[in-house]
Amino acid sequence: MKIWTVGLLSLLGIQLTMQAQTRREDIYSNFVLYEKRAWLAKDLRDNVVGYTFTQAIDSNTEYRFESACLAIAQYQFAGEDVANGFNKLFLAYDSLEYDTRRALLEAVYAIYPSTYVQQLTRVLQQETHPKLFAMAASYLFRHDRSTANTNDIKIRMVEQFSNYDSIPLLLALEQHLNSYTAAVARKTPDLSTLFKYQSDRKQKTVYSLQRWNRDYPGIAIVQDAGGKFMRHPDGRLMIFEQLARSASDLPWFITNGSTPQGVYSLQGTAVSRNALIGPTPNLQLIMPNENSWDKYFQLPPWEHWDSTRDSLVTYLELLPPSWRQYAPMKEAFQAGKIGRSEIIAHGTAIDPKYFSNKLWYPLSPTNGCLCAKELWNESNGRLLVSEQYNLVSAFNATKGGKGYLYVINLDNQQAPVSRAEVERLVKAYEKGR
Repeated sequence: MKIWTVGLLSLLGIQLTMQAQTRREDIYSNFVLYEKRAWLAKDLRDNVVGYTFTQAIDSNTEYRFESACLAIAQYQFAGEDVANGFNKLFLAYDSLEYDTRRALLEAVYAIYPSTYVQQLTRVLQQETHPKLFAMAASYLFRHDRSTANTNDIKIRMVEQFSNYDSIPLLLALEQHLNSYTAAVARKTPDLSTLFKYQSDRKQKTVYSLQRWNRDYPGIAIVQDAGGKFMRHPDGRLMIFEQLARSASDLPWFITNGSTPQGVYSLQGTAVSRNALIGPTPNLQLIMPNENSWDKYFQLPPWEHWDSTRDSLVTYLELLPPSWRQYAPMKEAFQAGKIGRSEIIAHGTAIDPKYFSNKLWYPLSPTNGCLCAKELWNESNGRLLVSEQYNLVSAFNATKGGKGYLYVINLDNQQAPVSRAEVERLVKAYEKGR
């Protein structure tokens, strides 16, 4: 399997890991060297995408088209050759394998937000697979959020899936159609209340504060079990730039979509052996419904989950009462129930030049993980900047090896989350302590 295919899959968090605390000066990646990056860029454009899209689609070549679409989404390729390849795939859509269809819809969603409305309308009308239907519906809803179009999509869903209300993915789609516009406009509950709640629970916590528009980077901060936020020796709040945008930016309930909001169980740190993630230690996260409740709720060895308990009610108890009716914080719970998994908080060895014209530059999108900024020296393979290393170091500097990570959209400002606004949020909490 070629490295770009391995890398794309592993950005979901598929990896070989080990517990470790690596010294910054010992972190090295030959994948970031100039020659390696130049070779990969040429291979992706000329062979993985360019050559593939000149071929006819048949049983011998279809796997290449799937891989080309995955590469297009991850590296944000656009242009005439990409459009021609998409057109070829749509003409053959009915004969494609499921994985190829999914890769196509993901790439189209990622690169051309309004070009393929006609083709996606046809897919919506004929698709019998819930996930592919949801991807087409999400594309059309993003393009046109009018009441008429929203109702057309819901009617189509009911007609094509008589049991849609028993399919968690389609229930999440229905929720998305019904509530997205209002949710984006709604005020997020008071952060001070959440900060104090975690302090009272003596719970070590990382907060990933984001925008609804995930094109804009967010900021992570660390609160120790005593309720104090990690600060530099001069008193400045420690902040860490972090992107919660997936390469496709599909909605949170679809595989490879952007990071769902909600509460993740932080199980400690590890090191990935995948080249694109890079060797900087990552934070290992578990979503609700992804693993055992014993592990998610971090129960001691002598205590086990009571299967008679309501898992959603117990999950919501990780939030203060004033937050429990705030629906966006249930995204992680629902996404885990749907089947999303292996979302972690990691760094990146991807060349940021692929994203030089994007709002999130120089950060890297993933397949749904949280990704901190990392910049590398292309001459010697060493780190120049690592918000990821700094985040892990801050987490490890506090008492305890586990905790929870909260992903929260602050609002819909069309700007990156700033140090100034995060400091105001923290100071408001500290003033009331």
